[in-house]
Amino acid sequence: MSGILYVTGTPIGNLNDLSPRAVQTLEKVDFIAAEDTRVTLKLLNHFGIKKPMVSYYEHNKRERGEIICSRIEQGESCAIVTDAGMPCISDPGEDLIKLCEERGIKTVVIPGPSAVISALAISGLETGRFTFEGFLSVNKKSRNEHLQSLKNEHRTMIFYEAPHKLPSTLKDLYSAFGMRKLSIVRELTKIHEEVIRTDTKYAAENYADGSLKGEFVLILEGKPKQDDTEEITLENAINIAKKLVENGEKPTNAAKQAASMTGFRKNEIYKELL
Repeated sequence: MSGILYVTGTPIGNLNDLSPRAVQTLEKVDFIAAEDTRVTLKLLNHFGIKKPMVSYYEHNKRERGEIICSRIEQGESCAIVTDAGMPCISDPGEDLIKLCEERGIKTVVIPGPSAVISALAISGLETGRFTFEGFLSVNKKSRNEHLQSLKNEHRTMIFYEAPHKLPSTLKDLYSAFGMRKLSIVRELTKIHEEVIRTDTKYAAENYADGSLKGEFVLILEGKPKQDDTEEITLENAINIAKKLVENGEKPTNAAKQAASMTGFRKNEIYKELL
């Protein structure tokens, strides 16, 4: 009978955030797949848990994934953990879940802390709709394309960032989005936890000097929406063109100006105008 893969959330800083259910899971499984066995060993030692581990990370995920799945198919149970937070989110564990799906292996989630949700909750920005964008690429072209694709995103955006890349990222955010609200959340659940509620301009000018230390989650305000009560219709666009004609504009110029003001196509305004 096939075993089970337990996707187990671990603390993002404070070891006391490990849930009782997660402790029980780590105690009962046959082995643990860990991103860094040295980091996970500290966690296990803190709770007095002794369990065999296998390393599972980005550069060995295909080979180890097959081995892990084979052991589970033979009846063993496994807990997959990351160094901090929920495995399989912006993490190589995503690949293992897909492999389990292909092979019909049962997966069970043991919820735990998430830096994405924790940072969003205390950001002070809109939380109803959001998009998680992970780490920006170090490749300048890819990074620019990623940011450009988000210029019209209305939802709150969440990014992960490492300390050595923070200065350039803050400058890039201001360059790509102009003035937006920005919350810089660092060292979540640790001694030096801090939430800096600022904006992209101030952050680029004052926090891009490398003085901020730690691991970061950046929460960026989405593009402000127009008031729905002021939504412009084609009829509005035609009326604007008509007034321009009444004031002496030629129909073609009136349609062109109305199009630039409303976003509707010049041809459809001109057609209705005639």
